[in-house]
Amino acid sequence: MSIPAAQRIFLDNNSTTPPLDEVIDLVAKEYRTHYANPGSTHADGRQSRRVLEDARELLASLVGADPQEVIFTSGGTESINLAIQGFLSGTPGEIALTAGEHPATVNTIRRLAPRGVRQKIIPLAPDGRIDVSALEQFDWQQIQLATMILAHNETGVIQDVAPLAALCEQHRIPLHLDCVQAIGKIPFHFHDSGATAVSLAAHKFHGPRGVGALIVKEGARLLPQITGGHQERGKRAGTEPVALAAGMARALECSVRDQEQRAQQMAALRDRLQQGLSEQCPPVVINGSQEHRLPNTLNVSFPGLDGEALLISLDLAGISCSLGSACASGSRDPAPVLLAMGCPEPVYRSAVRLSLSFLNTEEEIDEAIRRISQIVNQLRN
Repeated sequence: MSIPAAQRIFLDNNSTTPPLDEVIDLVAKEYRTHYANPGSTHADGRQSRRVLEDARELLASLVGADPQEVIFTSGGTESINLAIQGFLSGTPGEIALTAGEHPATVNTIRRLAPRGVRQKIIPLAPDGRIDVSALEQFDWQQIQLATMILAHNETGVIQDVAPLAALCEQHRIPLHLDCVQAIGKIPFHFHDSGATAVSLAAHKFHGPRGVGALIVKEGARLLPQITGGHQERGKRAGTEPVALAAGMARALECSVRDQEQRAQQMAALRDRLQQGLSEQCPPVVINGSQEHRLPNTLNVSFPGLDGEALLISLDLAGISCSLGSACASGSRDPAPVLLAMGCPEPVYRSAVRLSLSFLNTEEEIDEAIRRISQIVNQLRN
């Protein structure tokens, strides 16, 4: 028996977030009024261009970048592809990446293997943060690019970028940060990050799906991956999505404006959920650093259970959550990040990701605790 939509509880906000009403209204308005191609030279086209450039300027100001450093894309996956392939430019060499990266990063690098691109994995400590001591063992003269996920999509663990950024600066190696989960949830300043490029996606911070950006440091050499017209200063061909860009900038503006309040609210709800599950259906294991993590993310294991069976039961009970990255759905393999952290099999086989938004309520969290605990205890018995 399915749960009515009104009674479902959405705890899968790391896969996507519901767009804000004001963002939906703005996107609809721009579709109606500024539908002209921003590349056209007539008055209608110039008006669309103004909306697009206003969005670019606003977005840049919110992430500590310059407007000319913003390249609009279709989302996080395209941004990551553009950064990795654009910086490597087909040249053989090594790319340093943290263990357990997002599939958009891992599969893009794998695709480059026939061209002589080799992976150099930065190992993780048991808390999910990088093992900084391992960086000293790398031959940095052989590395052409480094990439790191700033806040992990499955565990929520936030990395310390500084050690890697310092080495990249010392050896003049481009550094790409996957900020898809981070931007909009935690403070971020591009020019202070030490990164050469960062990827972001609007639908992770209550913006429209289908638009994102790659922020690239002024003067960095990036080979375009989509050829055609001269849009985005020749770095990404294709007619720009004016309405979506405006919606993304508005959503990020709202996120940054209310960031501290939202973070406190989400962290309180997450901790309430964690404590309730720990008390009502022990044993539970919290995966990843509890000190350095996103305010909305709880990766929790229920040893003795099968994660997939649990996920199905939770769905039937009206709880929307996931085993990990939505981009890896369909794979029966354990989450690579949990393996990289050295989690034992009973832990990584029973892990689920519960990710909240500021739209969740205490009442929802208390009801989620009740439903999840009931199912966990029933499955164990």
